[in-house]
Amino acid sequence: MMSNHSSATEFCLLGFSGSHELHYILFAVFFLFYSVTIISNMVIIVIVSVDKRLQSPMYFFLGHLSALEIMITSLIVPAMLWGLLLPGMQTISLAACVAQLFLYLALGTTEFALVGAMAVDRYVAVCNPLRYNTIMNSQTCISVVIGSWVFGFLSEIWPVYATFQFTFCKSNILDHFFCERGQLLKLSCDNTLFTEFILFLMAVFIIIGSLAPTIVSYTYIISTILKIPTASGRRKAFSTCASHFTFVVIGYSSCLFLYVKPKQTQAAEYNKIVSLLISVLTPFLNPFIFTLRNDKVQEALRDGVKHSCQLLKD
Repeated sequence: MMSNHSSATEFCLLGFSGSHELHYILFAVFFLFYSVTIISNMVIIVIVSVDKRLQSPMYFFLGHLSALEIMITSLIVPAMLWGLLLPGMQTISLAACVAQLFLYLALGTTEFALVGAMAVDRYVAVCNPLRYNTIMNSQTCISVVIGSWVFGFLSEIWPVYATFQFTFCKSNILDHFFCERGQLLKLSCDNTLFTEFILFLMAVFIIIGSLAPTIVSYTYIISTILKIPTASGRRKAFSTCASHFTFVVIGYSSCLFLYVKPKQTQAAEYNKIVSLLISVLTPFLNPFIFTLRNDKVQEALRDGVKHSCQLLKD
């Protein structure tokens, strides 16, 4: 415990409870997930960059989405793995805690903006196919990506600044595996209710705001698909959106549970589970969601493997 008149200059992360044996099992599972996440997302970035068949707005956005997934999971998982191997609590300085929370929220917000843009891209592809190349030209795509990154980082400056204006004098023990905002606010001796309410409104604006174009886009997409006379035509049209729609359901549902609630200081175990979904499971599933249901990506992967095998033989 700390003095009522001083604020923490470093935090101790409790991480996961349980025996050393359980920690070793969790380490093995999360290390496997992390390794597959990094490798598979890197593969997507490479094939999108080099394969001419994938030089379209959808795959351009997918490459940036994979880069975001790598950064988000790399921000959290390596330190979490280190904590599972070492006995006792990990310490993190106040400056490192600020940086980690800011980057985590900024990258997540950028991802939401990009996913919303991808929904609009799918709307144009299905509902205005003849004008697709005109509307979604390279200049538009680059502007959308830059706008997503700028919006993501600028929108999280005040929330993180407001979080660290409080005095953390109850304790410096953080019941989480990273500097999660809700658990930080629990350590404050100040009244955080008003700030928590403002943070709630901002989370609503960011998450629901990026979800709105997705909902509108898919309303028009479904309406257009239902008007296609043949079953094969409907399946082909829906297949172009299925991967993105699946990612939206998984990504948004977990973040809605974690951030869109009036009180940020939820139970620690609840926050840990949802944080794992966001920082471990979603980045792990992303490559499989976008490759298993995408013929062009599968074809590019097969050709890449064949080409690599030929180079090894030579």
